[in-house]
Amino acid sequence: MDTPKIDFETLALHQQHTHDKYAHLQPIYATSTFTFDSAEQGMRRFTGEESGYIYSRFGNPTTDATARAIADLETWNITDTEGQPLQARALLTASGQAAMSTLFISTLQAGDAILATPSLYGGTHEFITKLLPRFGIKAYFSDMTDIHQVEDILKQTPEIKLVHFESPANPTMQCIDMEQIVQLAKRYNKLVSVDNTFATPYLQQPFKYGVDFIFHSTTKFLNGHGNAIGGVLIGRDTAAMNGHILHTYKLLGANSNAFDGFLVLQGIKTLALRMEQHCRNAMDLALFLTKHPEVEKVHYNGLSTHPDYDISRKQMRHAGSIMSIDLKGGYQKSVNLVNKLQICTRAVSVGTVDTLVSHPASMSHSGIPREIRLQTGITDGLVRISVGLEAIADIIADFEQALR
Repeated sequence: MDTPKIDFETLALHQQHTHDKYAHLQPIYATSTFTFDSAEQGMRRFTGEESGYIYSRFGNPTTDATARAIADLETWNITDTEGQPLQARALLTASGQAAMSTLFISTLQAGDAILATPSLYGGTHEFITKLLPRFGIKAYFSDMTDIHQVEDILKQTPEIKLVHFESPANPTMQCIDMEQIVQLAKRYNKLVSVDNTFATPYLQQPFKYGVDFIFHSTTKFLNGHGNAIGGVLIGRDTAAMNGHILHTYKLLGANSNAFDGFLVLQGIKTLALRMEQHCRNAMDLALFLTKHPEVEKVHYNGLSTHPDYDISRKQMRHAGSIMSIDLKGGYQKSVNLVNKLQICTRAVSVGTVDTLVSHPASMSHSGIPREIRLQTGITDGLVRISVGLEAIADIIADFEQALR
């Protein structure tokens, strides 16, 4: 976005759009295809000699506007090695899984390998361990809080091409020192990707640390209202994003649609405002839960007791609004808690305006073998909480009565 330096909140609110400069909001281009003035024009567009829209699977003004908005936020106030504003290209996808699969399939091929943290969203873990091997792509895992362990694997496994992690991770809230990992990865000529869904660009900008790719499930905080499924992939290598990655995106049919793109774009306008309240509520709830006699442990990177507290403070504006808790009494106690909540919502997903509570072992991470799940700290009794925007007194009162 070619504008003077402005604050994040202003940038999120005032996104430029094209095609109808007099429309206050980005119009919804609900069309599957686009017309040509002549057969020759159509030919030029298909060969790339002329820019322009062809078919909404390839690109659409509404989804492109949303993608540009997210790229602008992820690159806000970041400069490249020459001191110029960092340029990045984004592709809006049908889901976070579509963004992730577009990245992995476009950058990896048979004989390559991926190195990831064990603490991942269940769908990502399953994709890496169950689908990528079918394409001849091996998966390796490492605790990326141990930089020596990561280096040992990179030394011994030259076929690793991509290093991937979440920070904060789902649902343990593990945080990775991005600067440290990127410096190591670049020493071994590896690409680095980050799932920034939990943090959003308001709380954290991985491009600051040299990360190559960022993706989000826009379903979560970027949309914020639970009414649109979507994802986005952002890359700082614009040639690759406009080349083989865009080609893969088209062939996979990973595109979002105009209506969902419009909903995400509207959600982005209040992102900063929402995240501030999300984070305030989360901290207050975390402090309450740490003192409750029925709670064994609170996993929240905003607490000084969390092992990654210092890394979180270094990289993030605030700690975020997601936490998980282990209860005394394990599985049955956690089920009782979820069932007894009256205000908070029993549902998977995170980042909506209302507080969402789920049981990862039987829900979002149920496809991961139990022994692997336990190694990453996802116990049978773990409860994940995405703290919403309700009055904090009501959220705390709801947990208090449910824990009796």
